Amino acid sequence: MATTHVFTGLAVVAPVAYAVPEVALPLAIGAIAGGLAPDLDLVFAHRRTFHFPVAGAAVAVPAVGLALVAPSSLTAGLAAFTVAAWLHAVSDSIGGGPEMDPWKDRSERAVYDHVRGRWIRPRRWIRYDGAPEDAALAVALAVPALLVFEGWIAAVVLGGVAVSLAYALLRRRLVAWVPDWLE
Repeated sequence: MATTHVFTGLAVVAPVAYAVPEVALPLAIGAIAGGLAPDLDLVFAHRRTFHFPVAGAAVAVPAVGLALVAPSSLTAGLAAFTVAAWLHAVSDSIGGGPEMDPWKDRSERAVYDHVRGRWIRPRRWIRYDGAPEDAALAVALAVPALLVFEGWIAAVVLGGVAVSLAYALLRRRLVAWVPDWLE
């Protein structure tokens, strides 16, 4: 789920935000945006166009290095964005395929590896987005953010938890409502 990706990014930056509260807001904004950004490729080749599970490290690691060498709101936010986007792409391989009904295990394509020029196969540890285990993971990953962030960030996280749980309850029924052009 998109929320699980966002909560992963927030969980990763939460310890830094706790230790360096003056960059908490840019870290949170970067993590939220980075957790969502790869899925902007839904209208293109999903899990291929904006997903970089291997090459993403080549951007995320230097961005973190830059934030350590030249700490600022901008570099912290950029590092959070790149790390969250990379983790999003990497973690898509532990779920099912990108199809609308991945519980049927039809696809052997989880996310595209641009470095090797091939698809990474789905591991199906999380059977599909919105599966009960995905909702449980989302809730668990939201906890660090709820402990560290306040104000509207905490409200966004709580709203995301509610959306995650509702989506998990309805996920398998939603396929019938998807327009044909999106499949």
